[in-house]
Amino acid sequence: MLSMDQVAVVRHKLLVEGLSARRVAREMGLSRNTVRRYRGLSEPIRVEAAGRRRPTLDVVRERIDALLEEWTPRTGGKQRITGSRVLRQLRSEGYRAGHTLVRAYLAELRLRTAEVFVPLVHRPGDSGQVDFFEVLVEIAGERRKVWMFLLRLMYSGRDFVWLYGRGDQVSLLDGHVRAFEAMDGVVRRLVYDNLKPAVTRVLRRGRDLAERFQAMASHYAFEPCFARPGEGHDKGGVESRGGHLRLQHMVPIPQGESLAAIARALQADLDAEATTKADAAGRTVAERFREEQGALRPLPATPYEARRVVPVSVSSRSLVQVEGAAYSVPCRWARREATAYVSVESVRFVLGGEEVIRPRQGFGGRSVAYRHYLPELARKPQAVRQVAPELVAELGEPFGRLWGLLVTSHGELEGARVLARVLGAVVDHGEEAVAGALVGAMAGDRLDLGALARLRPPDPPPREIEIPEALRGYTIESACAADYDALLATVEDLSLAVAHE
Repeated sequence: MLSMDQVAVVRHKLLVEGLSARRVAREMGLSRNTVRRYRGLSEPIRVEAAGRRRPTLDVVRERIDALLEEWTPRTGGKQRITGSRVLRQLRSEGYRAGHTLVRAYLAELRLRTAEVFVPLVHRPGDSGQVDFFEVLVEIAGERRKVWMFLLRLMYSGRDFVWLYGRGDQVSLLDGHVRAFEAMDGVVRRLVYDNLKPAVTRVLRRGRDLAERFQAMASHYAFEPCFARPGEGHDKGGVESRGGHLRLQHMVPIPQGESLAAIARALQADLDAEATTKADAAGRTVAERFREEQGALRPLPATPYEARRVVPVSVSSRSLVQVEGAAYSVPCRWARREATAYVSVESVRFVLGGEEVIRPRQGFGGRSVAYRHYLPELARKPQAVRQVAPELVAELGEPFGRLWGLLVTSHGELEGARVLARVLGAVVDHGEEAVAGALVGAMAGDRLDLGALARLRPPDPPPREIEIPEALRGYTIESACAADYDALLATVEDLSLAVAHE
């Protein structure tokens, strides 16, 4: 195709200078047909030539299509179909073809079947997108891989982020609760990929949703929508935003004393950016969000409880296994069935109206409170000796000082026996009362065990009994054991008299 300058020269020679088409073609090295064409055209044009016949492709086309149909379901990840592999198969079957022909045909197929993306319109309060992203943080000097929850409103571009140690269902639920509270409203639709915490099974037409996720969506009355399997670009807004946050807001790797502190700092950074980042019309994210907030649905009266309910069995060691971690519960729960309510930071165990809350542990973790075993430890001095350092550290002072004095004066074995008796007093009278007695018994550097023997349970307060009005005029004397003896003797005399008659 000629350039615009060449077209101008050709037309000048023909129309102004009056040269023949033959001469112009010879001088400029063009064909006469081209010169004649631009006599009537003032701009260069591209003339599509008729496609050449490709007899070899006509022979192998059907076989290539058959191979693609057969192999496509058997590919995945980086194990994909290539032109070289197709060509090797064709040649093994006796076809004659070249690399250029096969690769050109595959490229043509990809263009023919490539997806075309539709420009969408986002309206205030109508839709948002959600996803998890792996990120790195430093907590108290230790680098860790954690999960970043991101909910993005598509009209305003407002983001909410929070960081979690796990990308599980409880974290997903908690992220929604925090996001809706922060935005003071609920969007009508949220789009997800097929997250395992949300989707238990992908069906031909729809999804089987996880029970707790479905309950959360019902609580806030929003519609959960899902991208096609393997088509993460269906929610490209949150996908691209997550990558942007990693590069622009988490480099260098954020540091903090806790995961929550890092998450709050990250959200504050995003909120500050929202006041300056503007669209083509000059409106900032914060301005668009103020408009969108009026279109959000109001929050329900109470927030959703982001937790997972797990029935558990208490072992003979009064331990419970949840998500691969062990937790202690009161020893009177041993060999019973309880319920665990797993939240982001804690696990609450409930049995018969009693409850115990323990910090949530990672897989393989162990959370044992030896206060749960005081009745058993009071009867097992050898067990006390085994766990004494952990036990007195948990009980605090003055029990730590008591154990130190016992070990110094009596040794570990005898000291454990004395400590076991002290623990029995804790079971009977309470930790506070025994701690007060210990302070008095350990005046100076001596231990007066006799002072503990004087510890008595407090007398219960007198209980008032309501007397009916009709009975208040009667006086009731207290009974005497001798009166019962006399009564029994009278009954015996009567019985003998009856027998003689």
